[in-house]
Amino acid sequence: MGRVLMRDDQRHALEQFLAARAGANAVRIHEARLLSGGAIQENWALSATVTGGLHEGVLECVLRSDAPSGVAVSHSRAQEFALLQVAFRAGVTVPEPLWLGDTSVFGRDFFVMRKAKGTASGHRLVKEPGLGGDREVLVERLGEELARLHAVRPPVEGLSFLRTPTLSPALQGVKDSREFLDGHHTAFPALEWGLRWLEQHAPATPELVLTHRDFRTGNYMVDETGLTAVLDWEFAAWSDPLEDLGWFCARCWRFGQFDEEAGGMGSREALFRGYERVSGRRPERDAVFYWEVLAHVRWAVIAVQQGERHVSGQEPSLELALTAHVVPELELEVLRMTGGRHA
Repeated sequence: MGRVLMRDDQRHALEQFLAARAGANAVRIHEARLLSGGAIQENWALSATVTGGLHEGVLECVLRSDAPSGVAVSHSRAQEFALLQVAFRAGVTVPEPLWLGDTSVFGRDFFVMRKAKGTASGHRLVKEPGLGGDREVLVERLGEELARLHAVRPPVEGLSFLRTPTLSPALQGVKDSREFLDGHHTAFPALEWGLRWLEQHAPATPELVLTHRDFRTGNYMVDETGLTAVLDWEFAAWSDPLEDLGWFCARCWRFGQFDEEAGGMGSREALFRGYERVSGRRPERDAVFYWEVLAHVRWAVIAVQQGERHVSGQEPSLELALTAHVVPELELEVLRMTGGRHA
């Protein structure tokens, strides 16, 4: 695929927008590069020279905009910006949220955040030991980050768009997935089996907290020293704190490093140790297991939705088409996890 360039009219409009928001005399964008990944949203790396104002000098930032089509449960850019602000104030290591824009500037809704150093590529992270520093220390740090996030509880000003589950978070997850599958043109019996298991084993949630709901290797950035940013807040919700831990530990997010139970990067014990250090609560392995099963079912449903974006013609994309091909593997894992163990 050739390099994607930003249109001149978009560049000029962004320069004016950035100058106004930064209180600068002028802004000149000298590089605008579409980043890889971002199957649901688009991310542009911007390098700009700012003249005047508090941001004078070189500004390295990322513009995050709507993709041509999206997933229904994904938050809008304005909502994701609000979530980023709340996480930033809570002490979670996220890119500093700078400014929120709209379609009048870029043709699509967007926001601008400060650029973080390092890489987020899951396949690279699990295969290159030099990235992220000591892996057990990194995984402990990620546990700490989740604990800080989970200290945020409703209500929170600016997050009124987050719905409060009418059911428990576990049963709400079952309901949402089942409603999609019931309306889909193709049957997925293994996923229906998984949903029934989840329904029968659903735990209660004593207290709702703010959860990321896509906290995994590939959605955080590291450099050679360690963590630099937690990314991609488009699925965040009020939920059970164990949902994030289960998603991070799910086998489908280990990028082939199946013995490294925490995101393919380190031990489950290190993740739980870091979480306990900040939260004061030690996660129970058996309790997290339920959310690992739900993670596989939920990711399978999202993968089906991603494939539909391609098949429907909304957004022809090899990446989206290939995403749908992970569904059989996820179905097999759901059956393996629920076929007797923890029954």
